[in-house]
Amino acid sequence: MNAVSDVDGEPDVPTAIAVTSADLVLPPTDQQTPTAAVLPGPETQPLAPAVADLQLLLDRYGHVIVVFPSSVPTATEQRLHAVRSLLESDRIALVKSDLPPLGTAVLARQLRQLSVCDFSPGVVASAARLLAHYIYAGAVLGSVAKLDRVPVSLKSHLKGWMPGAQFAVLAGPVPHLVRLGPGAEPPAGPEFATQLVLARGQLQTDWATSTLAPRWQVQGVQEAPLPTESPRWWGTGRLVEFAAHLPDIAVLHHLVSSVRRETCHWCRMELIGDRCGFCSAPLPTSPAETRALGTGARVP
Repeated sequence: MNAVSDVDGEPDVPTAIAVTSADLVLPPTDQQTPTAAVLPGPETQPLAPAVADLQLLLDRYGHVIVVFPSSVPTATEQRLHAVRSLLESDRIALVKSDLPPLGTAVLARQLRQLSVCDFSPGVVASAARLLAHYIYAGAVLGSVAKLDRVPVSLKSHLKGWMPGAQFAVLAGPVPHLVRLGPGAEPPAGPEFATQLVLARGQLQTDWATSTLAPRWQVQGVQEAPLPTESPRWWGTGRLVEFAAHLPDIAVLHHLVSSVRRETCHWCRMELIGDRCGFCSAPLPTSPAETRALGTGARVP
């Protein structure tokens, strides 16, 4: 799949959003939200075409932000770093998300929304860490025996081997696990208006729509295909993954606009938060660090 052909946007869009698989491209929220480029992994695309595709994206859009879940194979992440190094470009941001795959897909769509706003590429890239705190990502699992990305007690691990057991697990922003059954309380949800994206795996349950959505007072439910990386991330294919998120571009714009903007001391990109989205350099936390970084001196 050619990366460039997957991006439909106006020529003046300064930033392209790319992902590592097609199932991380959720449908747009409106007619202004561009889609994302898909960068195939090394198992399906040789290195030379991968470099050429990313170069075309840079030529057309100026900057590229690649969003991918932390569960992707090591070879996929190594490919991304290799392509960026071969292009010797400081206009490519690699955003590795600790959110589950469906939450990462939601995050990528939010960055797509922001990419057509009046934000610089550096602000869009660094906004990923901010927006991740407002995505309530979790799953209903048929077992937690192999779940290693969310803190799970030994007791829960043992119960995970019991036939018929089901668990509601919230990965973020605050990890939480509860075994489903009579009187079980859902994890605490967002205190702001959200919509819910749902992806069904091999588990047969309507708990996310019949119990969780009303309790969280979500304003709408959208179903999507289960991302390829989801069984690996959750440790089982018997799951229904969900992610509650802020769908309104006006709210997202206000959220990002309310954060003070800085200039990265290393690559000079604009940023919000405490770390550059393009070069990952941390923001100096004291005047002494700022002076030392400016002169190349070592901070004691």
